[in-house]
Amino acid sequence: QVQLVEAGGDLVQAGGSLRLSCAASGSFHSIYVMGWYRREPGKERELVASAIIGGITNYADSVKGRFAISRDIAKNTVYLQMNSLKSEDTAIYYCNARGVYSNSQYYTGDYWGQGTQVTVSS
Repeated sequence: QVQLVEAGGDLVQAGGSLRLSCAASGSFHSIYVMGWYRREPGKERELVASAIIGGITNYADSVKGRFAISRDIAKNTVYLQMNSLKSEDTAIYYCNARGVYSNSQYYTGDYWGQGTQVTVSS
């Protein structure tokens, strides 16, 4: 039903900025929650930020004040603006969609993108 394609991962220096994007496509009406997770080397995947239709956002403590999530509802796209990047931010970042509305169905499970690599050099 939903395909998620991330873009924007790159190699950047500490203190720099990067913007990730994730475009959702498929035969659906809308998506309730879109967000970003990441998996750092040797660690479990964790929530970075999420955004609900209507403007409610949630951030991991480690990125508050540095990252900002936004959504373009009409384009079914979610962005993650990352500022003041640290080496600890190095990870594979995954786009997530949860709560997919179609004409006659509501899917409460998760869809995932393939991931995009963000590497922050010291």
